[in-house]
Amino acid sequence: MSTGLHELTLAAASAGLSAKQFSSVELTRACIARAEAVNPTLNCFLGIEADAALAAARRADDMRAKGEARGPLHGIPLAHKDMFYRKGKLCTGGSKIRGDFIAPVDSDLAKRMEAAGTIWFGRLNMSEFAASPVGNNVHYGPTRNPWNPQCITGGSSSGSGAAVAARATFGSIGSDTGGSVRVPAAACGVVGLKTTYGRVSRYGAVPRSWSLDTVGPLARTAEDCALLAAVIAGRDPADPTTSDVPVPDYHAALGTRLKPLRIGVPSNFFFDGIDPSVRTQVDAALKALVDIGLKPVDVEVPDIQRIFAISDAVGKSEAAAVHERWMRERPGDYSLFVHSRTEAGFHIPATAYLAGLSLRGRILADFMRRSFAQADVLFAPVLSGQVPTLAETEAGNVADVQRVIFSLTRCTRPINFLGLPSLSVPCGFTSNGLPAAFQLIGRPYAEATLLRLGHAYQQATDWHLRAPAVA
Repeated sequence: MSTGLHELTLAAASAGLSAKQFSSVELTRACIARAEAVNPTLNCFLGIEADAALAAARRADDMRAKGEARGPLHGIPLAHKDMFYRKGKLCTGGSKIRGDFIAPVDSDLAKRMEAAGTIWFGRLNMSEFAASPVGNNVHYGPTRNPWNPQCITGGSSSGSGAAVAARATFGSIGSDTGGSVRVPAAACGVVGLKTTYGRVSRYGAVPRSWSLDTVGPLARTAEDCALLAAVIAGRDPADPTTSDVPVPDYHAALGTRLKPLRIGVPSNFFFDGIDPSVRTQVDAALKALVDIGLKPVDVEVPDIQRIFAISDAVGKSEAAAVHERWMRERPGDYSLFVHSRTEAGFHIPATAYLAGLSLRGRILADFMRRSFAQADVLFAPVLSGQVPTLAETEAGNVADVQRVIFSLTRCTRPINFLGLPSLSVPCGFTSNGLPAAFQLIGRPYAEATLLRLGHAYQQATDWHLRAPAVA
């Protein structure tokens, strides 16, 4: 029964388990086999925990046989970005500095995944300390894109994007500080949800910027992301930034009637300088959304370049504070890129950092007033350019590399400063054969609306059914 099981969506795997068409052990074996087959090419796994995962799968099957299944994800094998603590387990954060770090506690994510009955079968590669939108890692090697191994996956949740796209895991949890869920989701052709700031706990997750970090799922479909989001969202007393706002049933919301919604298309910034091949795919996606009942409206967003600059200053300042001791004591254990990117935070005046934080509420209020006055959701590209090659991000003129890196997050980083939810949805392929994607940006805690729209789009199109040919 295990042949081809890894090709199922998470929702289909869940339904099959419930119908006893196959067991958790069979699903887990299928995912482990697939992971072992693609990893030599993609380098998306830092560790595959086969024995422990199969033992957990057997326990999950025993519980189900006794009528003790814990929910729709019970017995589902998943692999996650290597930044979430599990007590007694290795957690590198993609770094050399923590290459042998054993977590002293369980993260909130680990607790929730355990409570849901999932099987944690692997640790996924990532950018060092979640510090790069490219996804390369000099310590563990670059993760390669399943659609073309000569291309980047995007970061920092690089292994998550690649493993989900390659059908090596049914879903994965990553983090998004400036686009680190949405960028790899877009580059690898899967769905990625950046949650509202405070919607998901960061307790026990390797930090980058406490004012910007969010945690969210990557999966093959919006429906799969809804199932994962339902598990990870909610108040956590161990993370005082989490919200008491009730968590809706994201999966049930997918089936509700799609009422007429206004989709705001920014007339400034987001589409400036967009690659023509990307524009073609994104325009086609907008037409598909209009065809299923959304009403397009033009909106002018506030000064996004200013928001980007403030977000960059806040993120770098907080990263420098997080890494201050290691930057003094172990500077040679950072890659040159991450060291220079982190060191920049020490040169940002405290007044500039504090001024940026103090403006956050007013900037958000202005953005909401102007951008959402006539729109229910906003529509924009995730990547304004085509997915670059590894060579384009590793060599050549430093200024050229920096421009490539900036282009990866110009459409995503501002949303982190605003704290808004955003869903990346694949919508075709550009002229270089790599995926393109659009993002839906919502009001705070509007994840259910974004997932419902993403699901409706995927019911009307088939891009999410395309699979890369990686062996």
